[in-house]
Formats: sequence, C-alpha cells, structure tokens
Amino acid sequence: MRTATRLALLALVALFVGGAPLAGATATKVGAGRTASAVKNRIVIQVNEDDAKKWNAVLGNIRNIQAALGQKNVAIAVVVIGAGLGMLTAESLAANGVQDAVAAGVEFLACGNSMKAQSIDKDDLIAGVSVAVAGYVELMKRQQQGWAYLRP
Repeated sequence: MRTATRLALLALVALFVGGAPLAGATATKVGAGRTASAVKNRIVIQVNEDDAKKWNAVLGNIRNIQAALGQKNVAIAVVVIGAGLGMLTAESLAANGVQDAVAAGVEFLACGNSMKAQSIDKDDLIAGVSVAVAGYVELMKRQQQGWAYLRP
C-alpha cells in the first residue's frame, strides 16, 4: 500500500474514532425531554443507608442543588444500594420526598443485585424509580462519563 493511501486511511479512521461516543455512553433522560449528556452539571449521589434522617438530608441537598443551579441546568441521579433500598418503597418514610424529587426531574436507580438479595421486586418500588443491574457499576459508568460523585 502506498504511503499516501495509508495516510488517507489513518486520517479517516482517526476522524471516525474521534467523533464516536465513548463505549457504553448512554443518553440518560432527565425530564422535560432533556438528556443528561446535554446538561453541563451532572451529579450522581450514592445512598446505601436505611436512615430517614440521612434521606431527608439527601433530598434537602437535592433541592438546594436545583435551586442554586436551576432545575433545568443540572442532572441528578441517586443510585441506591444495599440497605438504602428500603427508602425507595412506597411505605417508606422518604416516599413522599422521593416522589417529589422524581417529579422535579431527579433520577433514582435501585441496585438490581441488592434487590435480588433482599427479595424486592420492581413493583415494590416507588413509581418512577428505575433499576440498574449493578449499583456500583452504574456509579463507575457515570463517573467515567464525567458526572460528579457525592456520597453524603
């Protein structure tokens, strides 16, 4: 193969690879037709405690973040793992606050592995809560995509 042809092929490959999204990158919906990738400020919060005070603090922090940055200017995802799953059920002390946050565009993800271990079904969760296959993998992927990570 001639040098000019090789250079042209390399340039084409570089152009193609450079414009491709990261492997595993997804466009997460964050309400009102927006995707998280279109929002500059993205925060993923890990919660793995079944403590109403902790949950109320997290929900208060979410409201404060949205107030400071503007609800449309921030994507917030809460990944719930282990003992924290109890707060995502309809009868939990945090249920009303979680429902309000979902209505305000906050994404809640329950760890599927934790759900299996605790025999929790999707139907047991508050409406609007999604399920991630593995909570820690979800946290890792979000961080790789540039999300800020918080663990209160």
